[in-house]
Amino acid sequence: MDPVGKALWFIESHYAHDITLEAIADAGGVSRYYLSRAFGYSTGHSIMRYVRARRLTEAARTLVDGAPDILAVALDAGYGSHEAFTRAFRDQFGMTPEQARAQGHLRNIELVEPIRMEETLTTLEAPRFVNHKALLIAGLGDRYDFESNAGIPAQWQRFLPHFGHVPGQVGNVAYGVCCNSDDAGNFDYVCGVEVSDFSGIPKDSARVRVPEQRYVVFAHRDHISKIRSTWHTIWNKWLPESGHHVVDAPFFERYGEEFDSMTGNGGCEIWLPISTKSA
Repeated sequence: MDPVGKALWFIESHYAHDITLEAIADAGGVSRYYLSRAFGYSTGHSIMRYVRARRLTEAARTLVDGAPDILAVALDAGYGSHEAFTRAFRDQFGMTPEQARAQGHLRNIELVEPIRMEETLTTLEAPRFVNHKALLIAGLGDRYDFESNAGIPAQWQRFLPHFGHVPGQVGNVAYGVCCNSDDAGNFDYVCGVEVSDFSGIPKDSARVRVPEQRYVVFAHRDHISKIRSTWHTIWNKWLPESGHHVVDAPFFERYGEEFDSMTGNGGCEIWLPISTKSA
């Protein structure tokens, strides 16, 4: 079973208890950094938000069945007070626990059911290893989590008219850089280009300094819409079997001149910063 599969089993077996990201990562046999990213790319969910949503989903079922004591339901869901539970419940479902109990049904509540991992592994070409100089990337940035990252293609559409006109641009290669991530599954995504320096970059542009680093580089040759399958295979098959560890540093997709932004064809490369250790 891959790390995400192990994590899902652990969550479904223990979410009624006070579990942490550290405990879930230990169950998956990987680090918190690794698991939060692997889980997000594989499932489209931030891991601790998924845990919270599963708890609240089961709480909602209990409430519509007529649970008499909302505080008891809150405590069972891991919340220390009625107020904290109500805030979380409203954020998740758009109604209060009292309203859910009063209506007595789940038809207008979007529940989060257990994820059943499908076999989405693809065949990867043998990657190459590159020691690469530092990069200065400038472009358009936004912050996402794994539930909201469907906005990234639209971000690229906003950036593309600027491609070739960024002050100090170096070459005709575009980069999609993931950086400043946290354990909650939030991250910055910058679509941009390499620049010689930041002196001429407009103040409202995003800037990322990518340090000198050793990378493992994977080719993605299918349509860009299938890149999630490539990411899933990297995180859940290649990396666990490789003996390499991902470094907590920016990683990126590299779109060369062969990539056609109109059709999504032409492929790209995925560059992950690594260190070589005994697994």
